[in-house]
Amino acid sequence: MTAKNQLHMVFFALFASFAFIVVAEPQEQHYLYVALPGSDDADPDRSIRILVFDITNAHRFVRRIPLWPAAGGEDAEAVRGTAASARTGRLYISTTKRLAAIDLKTDKIVWERSYENHCCDRLAVSPDGQTIYAPAFGRAKWYVIHAATGELRATIGVTGWPRETMYSRDGKHAYLAAWESPVLSVSDASSHEIVKTVGPFSASLCPFTLNAKETLAFANVDGLVGFEVGDLQTGLILDRVEAEGYDKDAAAKYECPSHGIAFTPDERELWVVDGVRNRLQVFDAGVYPPVARAAIQLRDQPRWIAFSTDGAYAYASTGDVIDAATKKIMSVLEDSAGARVKSENFLEIDFAN
Repeated sequence: MTAKNQLHMVFFALFASFAFIVVAEPQEQHYLYVALPGSDDADPDRSIRILVFDITNAHRFVRRIPLWPAAGGEDAEAVRGTAASARTGRLYISTTKRLAAIDLKTDKIVWERSYENHCCDRLAVSPDGQTIYAPAFGRAKWYVIHAATGELRATIGVTGWPRETMYSRDGKHAYLAAWESPVLSVSDASSHEIVKTVGPFSASLCPFTLNAKETLAFANVDGLVGFEVGDLQTGLILDRVEAEGYDKDAAAKYECPSHGIAFTPDERELWVVDGVRNRLQVFDAGVYPPVARAAIQLRDQPRWIAFSTDGAYAYASTGDVIDAATKKIMSVLEDSAGARVKSENFLEIDFAN
């Protein structure tokens, strides 16, 4: 493979809850890969699959990638995370039962593994494509996995129930958030040891994101519609920002009433999920602390938010596709049967010369 046709990658997953993959193809194409089913029990199809949508063609459904058939009862599984690497040309998908690597050119499973008869929550792959950090589902540890084979290389013990993972842009650190823990743990990606903590935040950590400079963590916390800000250098909590209309008593009925937070790619705005009022709350991130700018009403409860790599579109876990500039819902992701597609696990993959 020539240098011109090698895989390239800009890792937006770290800072906008998203990933941008560029894979060699004759003509540039932009796709949204959506993994199903999620934790939404209303999905009648419990088989594990990926649906592919053409971003440049009005987000029309392209194809279905079947992975594993549905299992009933206690054996039923749900997708918990996705990540991808242009260095390996692979998409990684984690469920409650297994972790697998998928070849992006062939849509074929390269390897699949279970760990202690279970698997993982929201994983992250290192920028060099060599290592996966995967939160153990239902166990107080992170798995450190060789991305080429799925081999378990190490474990990292933590307090609480592991949920969310992010790698630093330089690959030197991994950021780990666990439910029932108010601290964000920072792991040395070489020694796989916790070298720093940020917090405590006011309650259990929910989804979080980092600014591009990796100086601040913006985190959803249990009981709050909004976010808190932690200093990654000092470990101190700097600010608490409540969304407009925040009702503490109403939010108390929900686990992580804000379960989703992401910067626009240009970092001018910070979008936050409002699971109490079924909204996306938009904050002006050009000032600090960010201030409320707009609210976008959705039909269903959102549990995740991310952006296209060019910043033109915002994607909610409800299946809504939103014009990021006008804040208007443009369309809804639909499968081949016309059913709305809901998932917290999606990423953009671009095929280009």
